[in-house]
Amino acid sequence: MLGKLRYASKYMAVKFFSKTKKWSINWMCKQLEISRAAYYKWLHWEIPKCALKNVELAELIKEYNERFNHILGYRRMTSWINHFNHTDYSHKRVHRIMKKLGIHAVIRKKKKKYTLSTPEITAENKLKREFTASKLNEKWVTDVTEFKVPQENKKLYLSAILDLYDRYPVAYVIGARNDNRLVLKTFDKAMEANPNAKPLFHSDRGFQYTGKVFQGKLKEHEMEQSMSRVGHCIDNGPVEGFWGIIKSEMYQMYKITDEASLRFAISDYIRFYSEERPQDRYHCKTPSEVRREAFSVDLPAEYPIPVNKRIQKYKEKWCV
Repeated sequence: MLGKLRYASKYMAVKFFSKTKKWSINWMCKQLEISRAAYYKWLHWEIPKCALKNVELAELIKEYNERFNHILGYRRMTSWINHFNHTDYSHKRVHRIMKKLGIHAVIRKKKKKYTLSTPEITAENKLKREFTASKLNEKWVTDVTEFKVPQENKKLYLSAILDLYDRYPVAYVIGARNDNRLVLKTFDKAMEANPNAKPLFHSDRGFQYTGKVFQGKLKEHEMEQSMSRVGHCIDNGPVEGFWGIIKSEMYQMYKITDEASLRFAISDYIRFYSEERPQDRYHCKTPSEVRREAFSVDLPAEYPIPVNKRIQKYKEKWCV
């Protein structure tokens, strides 16, 4: 259907001028570089039902692409359209039509390399890339990332803690400095919202997490600490993925011109991620929906992570 519509505007022009101006169809086809036979085939063509479905799907794809500012790849485009419209389109069909329309998700920028610092005290990697949790507040992961303020020689820092059961941001803080206060404030907010939580607490080896003050906080709340190995950012994969999602989607969805608009964009995107952004792993439910459901039952639903060959190789090598 989409292929046939490629020259539809030319066919419509030929039809219009042949009727209103009595122009020669043969002459117009030559001028427009289209086949006369193809024009007559188009003129008498009855659109099949599957082709009409493709047109409907194409309109939905264009609508969702504009509504979410080009952040949807074909997989999430398929999931979201099916979820919100109660349809059953396949990934291949959506991918094919998106290619025809020239629609694709934004491309993430490569990450910069950072200089390693000497830690005070470190912990072993007890998480061991077991990123699935069977209940709320069983495993938390955390990190800090930076954002450049447009047109200013300034940066903002976002510290966040994610629950690995539902990938819900249990706490986050935006600050102008990447220091101990930023991380400690994030931890205090997480405990205020979850006062009885005693999760395995995983981070990288940033100076805030290896410091005695922060480790004292963990001991106070009877939490076991886990840390990524040096140079293995995938050991903290879920939170690294969370940063990637924010930085690839947020800048498409918000107009960011200064510090105030950047702070608003970060906060509102985290709200959007938590409450409005369905995820395939959770059967097209948002982190907030998954969390509410888990709080309301004695035995929370299980959401296993699809098999990842890189993680399997890691476990074969490092986990005996």
